Amino acid sequence: MGLFGILLGLGLLIWLAFRGWSILLLAPIAALIAALFSGEPLLAHWTQTFMASAAQFVMQFFPIFLLGALFGKLMEDSGSVTTIANAMVEKLGERRAVLAVVLAGALVTYGGVSLFVAFFVLAPMAIALFRAAGIPRRLMPAAIALGTSTFTMSALPGTPAIQNAIPMPFFGTTPFAAPGLGIIASAIMLAFGLWWLGRAEARARNAGEGFGDADDVAIDDALIRERATVAHEFDPAEIKHGAQSPKRPPIWAAALPLVVVILVNLLMSFVVLPRLDTAYLAEPAWGSTSITAVGGVWSVIVALSAAILTLLAISGHRLPTLRTTIDAGANASVLPAFSVASLVGFGAVVAAVPAFALVRDWVLSIDGGPLVSLAFATNILSALTGSASGGLTIALDALGETYMKLAAEQGIDPALLHRVAVIGAGTLDSLPHNGAVVTLLAVCGSTHGKSYFDIVMVGIVGALIALAAVILLGSTFGSF
Repeated sequence: MGLFGILLGLGLLIWLAFRGWSILLLAPIAALIAALFSGEPLLAHWTQTFMASAAQFVMQFFPIFLLGALFGKLMEDSGSVTTIANAMVEKLGERRAVLAVVLAGALVTYGGVSLFVAFFVLAPMAIALFRAAGIPRRLMPAAIALGTSTFTMSALPGTPAIQNAIPMPFFGTTPFAAPGLGIIASAIMLAFGLWWLGRAEARARNAGEGFGDADDVAIDDALIRERATVAHEFDPAEIKHGAQSPKRPPIWAAALPLVVVILVNLLMSFVVLPRLDTAYLAEPAWGSTSITAVGGVWSVIVALSAAILTLLAISGHRLPTLRTTIDAGANASVLPAFSVASLVGFGAVVAAVPAFALVRDWVLSIDGGPLVSLAFATNILSALTGSASGGLTIALDALGETYMKLAAEQGIDPALLHRVAVIGAGTLDSLPHNGAVVTLLAVCGSTHGKSYFDIVMVGIVGALIALAAVILLGSTFGSF
């Protein structure tokens, strides 16, 4: 009965979330169903298990949600994202329209700009570029997804994406975990995605297919918002708040904050934090923790803070409504953070019921060793929740300690676990119910029927190939 309760709670969570119900309410209900069928105390699980785990997630990661959303909104309203995208388009031209869109998306998201901010800025430019080049509109979502939602989210070393930050407290790693493997995985995702899109473009030209007209997409803002806020760290409702600068910054001013994010992240991870005396963290007043557990999060926090200050110093005068922009950025972080935290709370209750031992033993018994079973666990949970960050946190909350023990016994570098877990979470999360997919199709004026297959190829198939390569190379040569 306990296992049935877990499956029933999860099924209810997935079904109602897909229909647009708030995850803030669904997650505790689903958790209580799992506890009820296991004969566990309901109120104790809600207040002591669910809320404790959700609060722990907020405590660890809300600063990254907050600063990431604020940075993204400032980059949008200052015109910096538009300047960077325009520069890429002018450099590559309409003959390389797909490459221009992909690289523009990759540049801004690797520099710390929120995925949804990138969507709303890149989509209008991609429409103009694809129309001029005669490339079908239906390929736009896949091109934007390749640049914003694949290798810069899960594989490229140092990416400030929340997905890359989540494993750090569990494994004691940095944002640059397994950099060599991450670069190889990024190259595979990018090369495969560009090959596929190039092939699709050529076939469309040979068939005489042009840009086409926009599909009549019915956009339910409330539905998109509920799905989107568990997918990434920005509440799309806040996109409309604030005002964009009528005067665009020069390219150097637009790109400098992105450079600051990467450089400060690198310096904090490998130069500054290792030299600090952080022995005080072991004291109960500071949570009895260590620099290995918090250092990665600290690096991203400082990097985003430095980038925000840099942007305000060089482009703050361009913001017509600075306070409104800042408020919108801050507000945009709250619902996503608490939505993912609620998923984490659900996972904590499931992991606490006796029947979960069956699930754990089954996952760990998967042939191929810890790397394969970890990839499988993060894949499945991210697919079910429609959230890479939610699925990843649930998996690591329930099994992270077990994988660390296995890594110690088998001589596996935790950095390798980190990279496998993140790439694994960024594959099947892009199923049709994923909030990012729904939002992207809406802003591009396309539909699942016309564009989703290409999203699958660049966002799922390419990522799965890269994941297999990382597991093979990591199992053979270790982390590098």
